[in-house]
Amino acid sequence: MTLVWLVVVPFVAGAAAWVADRWSHAWPRWIALAGIGIDLAIAVTLWFGTSGAALVPGAGPWLAEIDVRWIDALGIHLHFAIDGLSLLLVLLTGLLGVLAVAASWTEIQDRVGAFHFQLLWILSGLIGVFTAMDLFLFYFFWEMMLVPMFFLIGIWGHERRIYAATKFFLFTQVSGLLMLIAIVALYIVHGRATGTYTFDVTALAGTPMSSTMSWWLMLGFFGAFAVKLPMVPLHTWLPDAHTEAPTAGSVVLASLLLKTGAYGMLRFVLPLFRDAAASFAPVAIVLGVIGVVYGAALAFGQTDLKRLVAYTSVSHMGFVLIGIFAGTTIALQGAILQILCHGLSTGALFILAGALQERLHTREMGRMGGLWVDAPRMGGMTLFFALASMGLPGLGNFIAEFLVLAGTYRVSPIATIVASTGLIVSTVYALWLVQAAFQGPRHGTARLRDLGVREMATMAVLVAALVWIGLYPQSVVDTASPAIARITSAPRVASRAP
Repeated sequence: MTLVWLVVVPFVAGAAAWVADRWSHAWPRWIALAGIGIDLAIAVTLWFGTSGAALVPGAGPWLAEIDVRWIDALGIHLHFAIDGLSLLLVLLTGLLGVLAVAASWTEIQDRVGAFHFQLLWILSGLIGVFTAMDLFLFYFFWEMMLVPMFFLIGIWGHERRIYAATKFFLFTQVSGLLMLIAIVALYIVHGRATGTYTFDVTALAGTPMSSTMSWWLMLGFFGAFAVKLPMVPLHTWLPDAHTEAPTAGSVVLASLLLKTGAYGMLRFVLPLFRDAAASFAPVAIVLGVIGVVYGAALAFGQTDLKRLVAYTSVSHMGFVLIGIFAGTTIALQGAILQILCHGLSTGALFILAGALQERLHTREMGRMGGLWVDAPRMGGMTLFFALASMGLPGLGNFIAEFLVLAGTYRVSPIATIVASTGLIVSTVYALWLVQAAFQGPRHGTARLRDLGVREMATMAVLVAALVWIGLYPQSVVDTASPAIARITSAPRVASRAP
């Protein structure tokens, strides 16, 4: 029942926060913090309680599992399970969820209860995505995330919030429809081939089908996940959504929602369509390389602080795409580390950008400058996370990108060399961000309030996490290793003539 509580608790806490807003704006904040804090505590308990279980031969594929019949006539089960990969992402969701609530503590003053209900609804859906092992259930949670994020951007966002929310919803809804078609087709193909109609992921692996069918189904899944990743050229919803969303929305989008695309590729595309994914890998790697260079170049050209950080996500998630489809153990380890480290560093940058906008009422770096004098703590934190974003040795991002490049070099030396140029451009935009906002001539006369105790505590947690992963990545690698081993050893599709 532990996995059920992971999904239920945030949703119930969100509903309670909405109701509590009738009496006080303070109550919804504390209830939301407690709700997602309980999930984080459960995930941490799973981490320590089963830290070695996944590494013991014969321990089974899951650290925890629950499988209950739901709609028996259609072969639909309430099947939740968690392995090392899922556990890492649930931990990330719990941690960033707590920090997103903390970052919104003073920013959100209107309809506070409704805001926290939407936020925790998203987090509940995310945990469902990361733990669902039934494709029908997975799709339910996949779609469940979209509605509250639409409202979060559309109601509490900034100037062009309606446009950004609508664009986000259309992109993700259309891509989700492609995945739904692929899920139903796979369900039918498996049923006709085996006589058993099921949505269970473990049963669907190795479904006999023609190579043509495998390709089309793989593309259906890949298209939905590529939009959420986001992959160039399907990324155009991202800068607008990030820029117009409130701080918590930007944090959840960058640090968590994008990870569902990468998770879907690791959990479903590679294991379910091994041959089709292998033949498609060169195309995916090229698209990933384009994303790395293109995102970094566009980030350097931005004057809006949040838009700059948004384009860095396109670049960094390009490394994830490369690592996933390079397919080597080292590259997959790097991709998973990059998923986590990008969530931590980019989430921190969006929190800092939101703090600046809350104080200065602008995101334009041309109206900033010289802020370090008034806010040295904020300037120091921005410098740290900018350096982390560009891959400073000793921090988690460096280890992640190094492993991706090292693992990809064996597959495609040219792609590795071109992708490496993204690291050079990232140095330029990271230093440009700090220079434009905190150094140089002062614009305006108003003094900037520095980070307070709550904000510094938030930053300290993220700093510690990135330093820990940078100095001791093996703890994360060991947790993810069994999942990686299952991905690389997934059964080949028993091909039939078209």
